[in-house]
Order: sequence, then C-alpha cells, then structure tokens
Amino acid sequence: MRIAYLHGGSIPSFFANGVHVMRMCDAFSAAGHDVTLYSMPGSCSAADPYAYYGVRHRFPIRLVPSPDDTPAGYWKRAAHVRELLIRDTVPDLVYGRDPYGLSAAADLAPFVYEVHQLRKDLSPPQTERELLGRPRLARVVTITHALAGDLQQAHAALGPLPILVAPDCADPVDPATTSTAPTLPGRPDVPRIGYVGHLYAGRGIDLILDLGGRLPGLDFHLVGGTAEDRAHWEGRCSLPNVFFHGHQPPASLPAYYPLLDVVLAPYQRKVYTWAKLDETGRWASPMKLFEYMAHGRPIISSDLPVLREVLQDRVNCLLCPPDDPQAWADALTELVTDEPLRRALGAEAERQLLDRYTWRRRADVVLAGLGLPGATGSS
Repeated sequence: MRIAYLHGGSIPSFFANGVHVMRMCDAFSAAGHDVTLYSMPGSCSAADPYAYYGVRHRFPIRLVPSPDDTPAGYWKRAAHVRELLIRDTVPDLVYGRDPYGLSAAADLAPFVYEVHQLRKDLSPPQTERELLGRPRLARVVTITHALAGDLQQAHAALGPLPILVAPDCADPVDPATTSTAPTLPGRPDVPRIGYVGHLYAGRGIDLILDLGGRLPGLDFHLVGGTAEDRAHWEGRCSLPNVFFHGHQPPASLPAYYPLLDVVLAPYQRKVYTWAKLDETGRWASPMKLFEYMAHGRPIISSDLPVLREVLQDRVNCLLCPPDDPQAWADALTELVTDEPLRRALGAEAERQLLDRYTWRRRADVVLAGLGLPGATGSS
C-alpha cells in the first residue's frame, strides 16, 4: 500500500516527535508498504536523517518548508503538500499528525489522524473539529485511553469517533547498536542510575538531583536535553555523583542502556513540552519508557494514572508517588540491593515490550481493518 505520512514538525530535529515519526515510517516500510514522509526541514545539523535516527529503511523524505511560523504559513505549506501528493501520485492512504496538511489533503484519499494531545493551538480553532468530521476519515489513533476519552468528549457533537488506542513503542534490541559502549564518567564500582530523555519542566529532573544528594553512594547519569536545558540544571547541581551527558542522536542511545543498573521515569503530574508550550501529563505515553523496557532495565516510575495503562507495580517496574522523594530513595535502595528483583522486573518489562509494544506490531495495528489494499500484515 502507498502511504503518505504528513508530519508538521522537522526532520531531523532534537524533538521526540521526530523519533516517533521516523520509527513509524520505518515500521510501515518493514511491513512492506511504500511510504513517503512529508516533513518540515531539519532543525539540527545531522547530515543523514536515516543514520541520525537509526532507522533501517531509506523511505523517501520530502522536505516542505513553511513560508513563516504562523497559521497562515502552515496553511500555505499544507496547500503545497497537497500539490506534491497529486504530483507524486495520490497515495492509497494519508497518515499523519499534521492537522493542517491532513485538512488540505482530506478529499484525496482515506486518511488516519494520529493525536498525541488535545490541540488548542490550531487556527482557526475549529480546524480539528472540521477535520474529524470529514467523510474520508478512516481512523483516529491516540496514544493513551485517557487521551481517547478526552478527545471523544471534546468532540461529542460529532458522535462516536473511530478511535484506536495504540501506545508508543520501541524496537527490539539489535546487538549491533549496543556493541560500542560509551565511556561514562564516575566511579567504576558503584551502581549507575540512569535517566534518558529531555530535561523539560515536569520531567522530574529536580527529583533526580534530590536523589543524588540523598544517595551519595550511587552515580546518576542524565542522557539528553538541549544545551540550554543542560546548562540550567548543571548550574543548580554541584553534586559529584551526578553527570549530565546532553543530547545524543537517537541512533546512539541503545549503547547507553546496558551501562545503567536502574533507570528512572520521574514524570510529574504536569509534564511540559519544549518551552512549556503545552502540558501533556494527563495523556503521556513516553517513548523512553518503552526503550527502557526493550533493554530489560529495571524501572522506577512515577505512579500516574496514565502510566498505569502500561506499568504494573512490582510486575514490570516499581511505582512511586511523583512528589515523595523519600519513597523514591527507598525504592532505589531496594532495587540496588536486590539483584533478583532487578532481574525479574527487567525481564518482565522486556517480555511485555516484545509481545505488545514494538513499532512493527503498532504499524500493523493502526492499519488493520481499514479495508484498504495491503492494510493488513503480521507482526
């Protein structure tokens, strides 16, 4: 099946949405589909986006800039994307997270709208409602049940929406990606506690620094974050057992996980995106959590309702209240001193990931039952 994936963000970039889009296009390609990605030009300097993201398939990428960073500019870009879809041969399915691009192409082919948050930034405000009411809408994909419920409630006037919940995912570990391990600073004979992800507000970075002070016998490694965010947190931290590694290309991250004895997902009740543009804590499905699972790392995570859609306390992780540092310190001490528990939690997390949460499986799930040629596959 010919699929056009419409992305309103940039490729390559420092942002998680780029990782998600590239992984989905890679998975569609692995399932045998002919995929073309329509994206904004990159916001980082990586020369080869396929190598930067570590994807296996070199599907075509059409870079379509916006004339300016305004709704009017986005609509002009959407019209250009529509022209390219017609010129490149109208696909069997249009898939994407770009409501402007999908709106412009909604009459060309059946389309799937993937949603990761309630969109309050669109102009005009009725853009999403009108998109969801278009006759060729085939499916709406949300990353959590919490978001599915809120989206349906927000657009109740449209009647039942064709919503499918498909959490974020990770790829099974390829040994080739972990064979060249980075050299980590710190003490070689103490447990390494890791966090991988952005350093935005609501990600629990202050909680990690608190743990670093409470548990000086452990080394803490934070991998990720823009230079600005890293400088902000490093300026607040003078602990000798806390190390910031900054942003790493997504393709480089798998080599870090085997070096970490315990990994942390200390999301707060309010989780913000870059520059606090949006608050998404109620609907989050963090990709890094699934990457932790893929690598069989023992996880301590915040006990939030949306994360319980995937996590089970003392089954595939330990859960702690996000605002109770002592509970986190106790859980971390327990895991560090109990190797059988670490192994059991990590093994069950990896088993569940391979069974339920791979990108390849997700690619099949979001297309299954659409009644389009080649829309079914095996995971």
